[in-house]
Amino acid sequence: MLSIIEKVILLQNVDVFAETPSEQLSYLAAIAEELTFSAGDIVYKSDEPSDALYVVLEGKVRLHRGKEEITVAGSNEPFGTWALFDETPRVATATAVDDTRALCIDRVDFLDLLSDHVQITEGVFKALVGRLRGLLDRVGTDLGPRPR
Repeated sequence: MLSIIEKVILLQNVDVFAETPSEQLSYLAAIAEELTFSAGDIVYKSDEPSDALYVVLEGKVRLHRGKEEITVAGSNEPFGTWALFDETPRVATATAVDDTRALCIDRVDFLDLLSDHVQITEGVFKALVGRLRGLLDRVGTDLGPRPR
């Protein structure tokens, strides 16, 4: 089992938490649950309701639609991130490639936490806006001047 500090270090590498202060990540770490999956276990299926974000601790998780592979999440990599913000059905199936340990943050617990911790909300919004700006920069769209 990971300590709160070890979980915080892992969560700092998740893009949507990149702008959240470390002290605030300790609250997220407290609600993050460690799960284990055997090779071949399905973490979640396509078209199931989105309900949690995962971060691989050990092992690998394959994200796929049928036989078409989308990506493989390895150690310290998150998957299912958007489930924290949107409950629309999953667009891919996640299957453990190896015996895998992962952190899981449930969306309901996450939203409850946001209501009490404004700094987490601010950090998440900053990270999402940064991600959106990066996407827009790649397609050549401009939202106007950036704050200094």
